[in-house]
Amino acid sequence: MKKIGILFGMENTFPLAVVEKINAMKVDGVTAEFVQVGGVRMDEPKKYDVIIDRISQDIPFYRAYLKNAALHGTIVVNNPFWWTADDKFFNYALAHKLGVAIPPTVILPHNKHPEGTTDRSMRNLIYPLNWQELFDYVGFPAFLKPYSGGGWKHVYHVHSPEEFFEHYNQTGDLCMTLQHGVVFEEYYRCYVVGQEKVHIMKYDPRLPHHERYVKGNPPPSSAALKERIERDALTLCQVLGYDLNTVEFAVEGGVPYAIDFLNPAPDAEITSVGQENFDWIVNAVAEMAVKMAMTGEDPAKELRWATFLAGKPPAEKSARKGEPKWVAERKRGKARK
Repeated sequence: MKKIGILFGMENTFPLAVVEKINAMKVDGVTAEFVQVGGVRMDEPKKYDVIIDRISQDIPFYRAYLKNAALHGTIVVNNPFWWTADDKFFNYALAHKLGVAIPPTVILPHNKHPEGTTDRSMRNLIYPLNWQELFDYVGFPAFLKPYSGGGWKHVYHVHSPEEFFEHYNQTGDLCMTLQHGVVFEEYYRCYVVGQEKVHIMKYDPRLPHHERYVKGNPPPSSAALKERIERDALTLCQVLGYDLNTVEFAVEGGVPYAIDFLNPAPDAEITSVGQENFDWIVNAVAEMAVKMAMTGEDPAKELRWATFLAGKPPAEKSARKGEPKWVAERKRGKARK
């Protein structure tokens, strides 16, 4: 029996809906349930073939458990090793290298020394910084936000050096980025599942959280824009190795700028995303998990740091198995030997 587990926290609707959907599919030999975990032995035998992770970013115990599960053969969505190592600033730099439109962005030293350090720990840091050089590169308006994190926590919209310093001085020992603020005419949030499927959602980050997903979900203003959003969203998730993610684009002058794409446990509650979007993500995740459980194919097995850091576009996908072309060719070569 192939078993799929979902690990979650305060969510109420998405985890239950995914479990119910998988079990309702009645795929022979596949079942789904909520993960049950206690103290974890280092030689813990594999209990789940696939685990969908929705909470380990907040709970180190769960992250350690998932790494151990992956060690013993469980496919974890998203891969806990890559997720742990990732951050938004690196993602911006990688996306820029790939040719995805990214607003000018810089990473900034901590406003206050991290706990356990002093000014002697910062002897390699230029002081004082050339703030004007950074402001000239980024430009105003801009967003001051953590180099890693989510949920719009500690995000400040600044319009001048004075506003910047007012908020920067409140960030304590957080590591922050400063990014040019795109004055957008359109804004979209995209679910990307299995590095194959993209669902584009009209989104307005200026509204209260429960109103941000635009009712009726109007499509992008042109076919060319829609095609580029889909292509860039897939490129980012394939290169970063994420099988479940959201990618946000702010469109200015017809150019979709990728604003946020480190969301490996994206919001999927029906109360915020709405029925249509909820149905899409539940179905897509359930189908992906069942496919992984049945085939045992883990995309993370082909991830390599050298390829990751090279910033190369993803290899062409094989239509037959949905794997990079070079992997299929290598398998055929081995079969001939």
